[in-house]
Amino acid sequence: MSYKFDESQPIYLQLIEIFKTNIANGTWQAGEKIDSVRNLALSFAVNPNTVQRALVELENIGLAYSQRTTGRFVTQNQVLITNLKHEMAEHKTRDFVSQMQAIDIEQKEILDLVQRCLNSEDN
Repeated sequence: MSYKFDESQPIYLQLIEIFKTNIANGTWQAGEKIDSVRNLALSFAVNPNTVQRALVELENIGLAYSQRTTGRFVTQNQVLITNLKHEMAEHKTRDFVSQMQAIDIEQKEILDLVQRCLNSEDN
């Protein structure tokens, strides 16, 4: 599976976001072994050094950890994972609201739109 990366930012930053999403939505479960650098590089059709850089950053922010002989794992810290979900949701919400305001949609209309979208998903 090759991924289409946005040319406006470095690939390793985009990989970090993909990996964070995988952790936040449970695709990568807490405590689960993360695939090898080589396999991830093949999956995303990128240089292994790029994947390595993204995974090191995940470790730096606490979302992953290494075990010397067995590889990298997703954090088991549920508080950190919950905080990640909330941060990502807030960021996406702020982006959405900014985009709506840019096309002159007022707060009540935004709220009505969100409610309609939520209601349509129930059906």
